[in-house]
Amino acid sequence: MIHLEWANRDTIREIKCVHTDAKKYMVNRALTAGKTYELKNETEEFYFVIDNTGKIGGYYKEYFEG
Repeated sequence: MIHLEWANRDTIREIKCVHTDAKKYMVNRALTAGKTYELKNETEEFYFVIDNTGKIGGYYKEYFEG
């Protein structure tokens, strides 16, 4: 249940959102293109960041550069 503590962990680094053009999901409600987000955890496919809602969200790496 490590995911319950991600918001309180140290930031790994900051990454920049480059687009919100999602094929399947409505990403533009939680991310803003051009904005920098705090990276809290990372897997092979996803970045887990504190998004515009103020909560941790998992997003495909294709939306970010960094």
